[in-house]
Amino acid sequence: MESSLDALPKIGAPATRALNAAGYTALRQLAGAPRAELARLHGVGPKALDIIEAALEQHNLGLS
Repeated sequence: MESSLDALPKIGAPATRALNAAGYTALRQLAGAPRAELARLHGVGPKALDIIEAALEQHNLGLS
């Protein structure tokens, strides 16, 4: 069974494409990533970042 850490959360197509283009294809890869760096990606806005942070917090992880 696929863990929720093995996929990106539902954050919208533009944000998903931006993260994939930057090499992020799974939630676990975002653990410890700088929030400011992710925010600079075109398509990744505050809402997407909040969803990512909430998903990471469910696993006791977070952005840096």
